[in-house]
Amino acid sequence: MPKFIENPAIVESAGNLPKKIEEFVGRVNTGDSQISIARMTSPEGWEEPGQRPEFQEITVVLEGTIVVEFEGGTREVNAGSAIVAEPGEWVRYRTPKPGGAHYIAICLPAFSPDIVHRDF
Repeated sequence: MPKFIENPAIVESAGNLPKKIEEFVGRVNTGDSQISIARMTSPEGWEEPGQRPEFQEITVVLEGTIVVEFEGGTREVNAGSAIVAEPGEWVRYRTPKPGGAHYIAICLPAFSPDIVHRDF
């Protein structure tokens, strides 16, 4: 039988400003360690520390723009586009433009603070 997920779990975010993370599938909401799927609402001016996660992260931008810094460059990802960061790649996400961004983050395996390896 398919598993119905009525509501996401709200997960605390990292960064200089509050960002809303609504995890539908993952370690917090469903106990799934293989994949996490979360909807993000990120305000204008938000940025997080760089990270070198052990998971693949697929980011699908629904509204606004996300700026992704990586070793060797920076890329703007606008609404209707996506970006894929592979395990072990250093990346840093931010939303500097007016209106912030709304996006979906999919992590394989599921996101965990223990395997994100943030720069602090």
